[in-house]
Amino acid sequence: MAETAAAEHHLLEAPVSVATPNEKRLFNTGTRTLPGSASTPTRSSSLSGSLDGIRGGNTEPSSGRKRKIRESNSEKKVTDFFGAGKRFAAHSHALNNGDSSSNESLTMTISPTGNHHTGVVCYTSSDSNQSPPRPGSCSNSRVDQDVQTDEDYDTIKLEDSKKEMYIAEMRKANGDLKDQLVTMRRKVDASKETIMRLLIHQSKMERKQARAKCMEECLRIGQFKPTRQGEHFKDVWSDGWAFEEIAKKQQKIANERNEIQNASQVLKKRKPTSTKETKRQAAAAAAQAAQQQQNYLDGNQPSTSSNGDDVFARPELPNQLTIQEYLEQDEIYRLRKEHLKKEDADLLADKDRLERERNLHIRELKRVQYEEASRFRDHELLHKRYLLLSLLGKGGFSEVWRAFDLEENRYVACKIHHVNQEWKEDKKANYVKHAMREKDIHKSLDHPRIVKLFDLFSIDNDSFCTVLEYCDGNDLDFYLKQNKQIPEKEARCIIMQVISALKYLSDRKPPIIHYDLKPANILLQSGTAGGEIKITDFGLSKLVKDYDDTDSIELTSQGAGTYWYLPPETFLIGHHPPKISQKVDVWSVGVIFYQCIYGKRPFGHEQTQQKILEENTILKATEVFFPSKPPVSPAAQDFIRRCLQYRKEERADVHELARHELFRPRGQKNTQSLQPPSSPSSRGSSANSKMDIDEIL
Repeated sequence: MAETAAAEHHLLEAPVSVATPNEKRLFNTGTRTLPGSASTPTRSSSLSGSLDGIRGGNTEPSSGRKRKIRESNSEKKVTDFFGAGKRFAAHSHALNNGDSSSNESLTMTISPTGNHHTGVVCYTSSDSNQSPPRPGSCSNSRVDQDVQTDEDYDTIKLEDSKKEMYIAEMRKANGDLKDQLVTMRRKVDASKETIMRLLIHQSKMERKQARAKCMEECLRIGQFKPTRQGEHFKDVWSDGWAFEEIAKKQQKIANERNEIQNASQVLKKRKPTSTKETKRQAAAAAAQAAQQQQNYLDGNQPSTSSNGDDVFARPELPNQLTIQEYLEQDEIYRLRKEHLKKEDADLLADKDRLERERNLHIRELKRVQYEEASRFRDHELLHKRYLLLSLLGKGGFSEVWRAFDLEENRYVACKIHHVNQEWKEDKKANYVKHAMREKDIHKSLDHPRIVKLFDLFSIDNDSFCTVLEYCDGNDLDFYLKQNKQIPEKEARCIIMQVISALKYLSDRKPPIIHYDLKPANILLQSGTAGGEIKITDFGLSKLVKDYDDTDSIELTSQGAGTYWYLPPETFLIGHHPPKISQKVDVWSVGVIFYQCIYGKRPFGHEQTQQKILEENTILKATEVFFPSKPPVSPAAQDFIRRCLQYRKEERADVHELARHELFRPRGQKNTQSLQPPSSPSSRGSSANSKMDIDEIL
């Protein structure tokens, strides 16, 4: 008994080696690994088998039963894991003397940590007087496997089955979601196809109606007809029946006016001079009539002359009218003249309206012709999402289409840029570089008064497209051509929104100069002057990269732009390029405001661009003059005057314009007379006392 206890004690002090795969197969008790557990699956055959051999009378020396210690990452001292909570007990077989009351217990501690090293606390107990070993006696013992019983195996197996069921359910749910996603994609694609068919059908109907209307308007308003001029044919405008009817009515009024004028002259000859003269003439006429009657009764032929020498009858003198008859006839002629004047004014108004319709008709006629001749006329789908519907306009090297974005479900404007194939490579590269610079500047802008740029992509080697925000309305230039003038209140609303956009461009770092601000680049959302506006076309815009206190850069594109709206400093010619700043846009605002109110440009209104350049019209524009009609408020005139200062140093900047008296609410406007523009220093001292335009907007 003592030998057995000593052997067991010696075995517990010795290190336990890792079981080989063969031993695992030999002593496998049905244990398995718990997924996600902190320790590796083990068995108790290695240690319990040694104890059984000792208890069975095996006298093999203990040194022969020792195993070599393997250096592995799974080995760890048992003392490092003392105090662990969960224990597994493995009971040994009965001793060889048959004493069932005596047994050996092996307690193993499972570490709750996530590594593969486990600690073991070993002790023995018996009915003998031998005391259990001290905790330090097991300090050198090592195990690398945990013991797992059949009872725990069932629990783990149940948990595994639950996890497998959960995984199966998740896989099934994932498959269902994938099927739903595929179904939804098919539905979305089918919806897109339906939307495309409906849009194309609607577009075809609109094109058909537009062509039919153009044919009707060609008969009513007029059309271009090819006319031979020498060896070539040239399209010459021919008016329709509406203009011919107006011309006939005007001719009729002119003839009637001439008749009234002749009748008025005859009436003046019959105007009674005085009462006595009237009585004398009446008595003479009565005497002459009585003489003629007497001669007729006597059988004598009436004499047509005093001496009888005349062979032709002398015309009778017109009968003199009484004053009452004269006044009545004169009133009739006067009323007829007034009526003809009113009819003539109505005809002039009708003709003016018809001329505006002619402008619309010519524009629509050209649009339809360009649309039918375009290579994108067959409802092309660009970039797999933009469906082209109708042509909005055409320029020199670009055309703008109204399109529908199938991804965002919104209307957009697709501006297609064409590169001429006959251009040289450097010119093509310059054009593309220019477009890319415009895209880089425009895409970074986000303001409610600036048209947004959504996308840019290439179509082929010779064309690319920019996708812009769509505005359902005409531009300010077209509106001015139709109405000529805009009331000051509506013009003020337009300029207020333009100033808000320019202030946004000025506050950016680095600032941006639009440089091509004109009525054609101001879009009217509702098509009227009383709605919202948006600024577009940043093709000539300048980025002030090296900005300083002056915020000025060199003008590298001198000669570009629209000359009526450019300030004098852009026309200066010298050894170095002129310096420009954001006050270029300030000058343009002044010209636009002047044109909206007075119906004409302040400088070079009737001149062409070439004429302006040849005669230095803008360089001579040192002062602005205001017509007497229509009447304009002093605040509006002062605003225009501050914008059109010849020297840019004296010209107001965008922030000063935003705080101008013109944009103040009516109750807060200053009643004092406005002073002429002062120096920049004096303007800066009073800038803080004025209200910002953003507070009004």
